[in-house]
Amino acid sequence: MKFQWRKSSYSESANGCVEIGSTPRVVGVRDSKLGDASPVLTFTRTAFGAFLAAR
Repeated sequence: MKFQWRKSSYSESANGCVEIGSTPRVVGVRDSKLGDASPVLTFTRTAFGAFLAAR
């Protein structure tokens, strides 16, 4: 899957953070420090939306 990654505006650029990317069907989450070498966790858009709503 090809994602366009976005880092949180709350993260500090030097320390890394999690990044998210999305496709029409799934949302991917990865560690920004590892970049393209990072494993990617994928979630349905519905599941990721429920995660965001629960915070």
